[in-house]
Amino acid sequence: MLVHILDQAFERRAWHGTNLRGSLRGVTARQAEWRPAGGRHNIWELAVHSSYWKYCVRRRLLGEKRGGFALKGSNFWVLPQEGRVATERDWSEAVKLLDAEHRKLRLAVEGFPAARLFRRVERSRWNYFETIVGAASHDLYHAGQIQLLKRLMSSRRPAIK
Repeated sequence: MLVHILDQAFERRAWHGTNLRGSLRGVTARQAEWRPAGGRHNIWELAVHSSYWKYCVRRRLLGEKRGGFALKGSNFWVLPQEGRVATERDWSEAVKLLDAEHRKLRLAVEGFPAARLFRRVERSRWNYFETIVGAASHDLYHAGQIQLLKRLMSSRRPAIK
C-alpha cells in the first residue's frame, strides 16, 4: 500500500489531480529555469530538491550514511548553475535523476520489513511509516508549487516557451 501511495503522488493517476511527474510533463529547460522573483525557487530547483528528499528517505530506510547523492550539497541548489546556459539536455538529466531516485525509494519501501514500520527513525521524531507517507506528501506539495509556477509563468507577457 505504501508503494501505491508513493506512486500515486509521483506518477500514477489519482483523484487529487496532478502528481509530481505529471507537473513536469512538457516543461522546457527555459520554463524550468524561470524564476518568479529574485530569491524564489524555480521548477528546476524544486525537481532536484524532490530528488534529494527521495534519496534522504531511502537512506533513512536502509540505514545508509550521508554522501551518496548525485550532487554535492543538500536540500536546495541554485539551478541551473550560475553563469551556465540551461540546455534541454541538462534539464532532461535533472528529470532523469528524479525518476531514478523515485525508483530507488520504491525498491527500498518494497523491501522494508512491515514489522519495523512503526519504529522511530534514528535521530528523528517520526517513525518509518510517517516518513514514507511524508515522502508522498512532499511530492504532492511540490507538484502543486510547480503547477502554480506554470500558471504564473503563462500569465506573464510575453509567454515563456
